[in-house]
Parts: sequence; structure tokens; C-alpha cells
Amino acid sequence: FLLSTICSMAQTSKLTPVLYDGIIVAGYVNKGAYLNFGGPGLKLSKGSSHFMLGMFPSLRFKKDHATPANSFVTPALGVGVTYAYKGLALQVPLYYNNKTGSQNGQWHLGLGVGLRLNGLTGKKKTHQ
Repeated sequence: FLLSTICSMAQTSKLTPVLYDGIIVAGYVNKGAYLNFGGPGLKLSKGSSHFMLGMFPSLRFKKDHATPANSFVTPALGVGVTYAYKGLALQVPLYYNNKTGSQNGQWHLGLGVGLRLNGLTGKKKTHQ
């Protein structure tokens, strides 16, 4: 009985590669902000919950105090984990800052909250 229950539960979860999942997240990383769009990755879905391990094409917003100063808005690519439940998304991304004349290159951990646009409608997909 236990084995059949575990097997039937495993069949309801679905691991799929995705190019874009309709997730928009704003968050904080390394004394600045970011806005990203859940990009390519692997998504595990079970009911209304979705876990995604992937890359995040982003815009980073950070005032640079170096001389000469970099632009306030820069494109970036992050990597990390996103959890979405219905229309709400929570994200833990990692972004890499390149080595400069005054700092070594290093990874920075961020935290973000956003929306999963596909989850806002509340409609379930039906397969025919």
C-alpha cells in the first residue's frame, strides 16, 4: 500500500525544461536592486506549487561610487532557485560581480519577491 501511494504521488510531480515561465521578480542583492524575468531552467510542478532551478536575465540597479562610475542600470545574468505558489514567487538568486581594480570578483546572494503571471488566472490547463 505504501509503495503504491508513493508511486502515485511521484506521477503527479512533473519535471520539465522551460524557456520562460512568466515570472517577474524584484529583489535586493549586494547593496542594490534587481528586476528579473525567470528564464531558462528546470521546473518541478506539483499542484499549484512550482520549483525552478534556472537562469535569470536581469536588470541590476546600483549606484556606483567608483571613478569612473558605471551606469546605474546594468544587464546581468543570475542563477538560482525560485519557488512559486499560484501567483506569488519567492526567489534566491546568485549574481557574480567581475573583478575590478579595487575588488576581487565574487558571487553575491540575493532575495526577491514577485509574481508568476501564469498563476494569476487560477485556471488549470486541461489536456484533451
